[in-house]
Amino acid sequence: MGIAFLHGMILSIGLILPLGPQNLFIFNQGATHKKLLNAMPAVITASLCDTALILLAVMGVSAAVLAIPGLQVFLLVCGFVFLLWIGQSIWRAKPEHASAVDETLSMKKQVLFALSVSVLNPHAVLDTIGVIGTSSLRYESLSEKAMFALACIAVSWLAFCLLAAAGKTVRAIDKRGTWLVLVNKVSAICIWAMALLIGAQLVQIIF
Repeated sequence: MGIAFLHGMILSIGLILPLGPQNLFIFNQGATHKKLLNAMPAVITASLCDTALILLAVMGVSAAVLAIPGLQVFLLVCGFVFLLWIGQSIWRAKPEHASAVDETLSMKKQVLFALSVSVLNPHAVLDTIGVIGTSSLRYESLSEKAMFALACIAVSWLAFCLLAAAGKTVRAIDKRGTWLVLVNKVSAICIWAMALLIGAQLVQIIF
């Protein structure tokens, strides 16, 4: 069981390290809110989504669902549209101490956006199924699968908390708010770039 836990931990760290829309969004929320607690709706939502995806992948349910014709195209379309929308919202958002008006994302928007970059991000879904799901197949016993899944979930929760904390650290250093505005712009551009990659993939599938 110890090997299964270690395997899941190392595998999850490797998957989380690359900066994707989900990571950028969590970091951005930590950076733009005055208190770290205010970014928790995004952190908790993303963590719960990852937990659900990991459990479904380990149980083999998600692979069966994605076998439905047209579902991958639907995910790509939704992901493309939502990433464009999220990028625009982050581009326009301003840190609390950089503007007299509070233009940070509300709790409702945080939950909605975190949900979309987690569930409607086709690459994240496919990585979860393709990498975590297939890697779990080497373990036959329920206890080993449980330890493997637990390690993946634990790394996910810890990573999102650390990303938000890192954003908060940038905010604390940046007293004038100049860096935070730049963080918003860079995050939005990266998210738009990922939307374009999904769009290109969608075109290849359709045509």
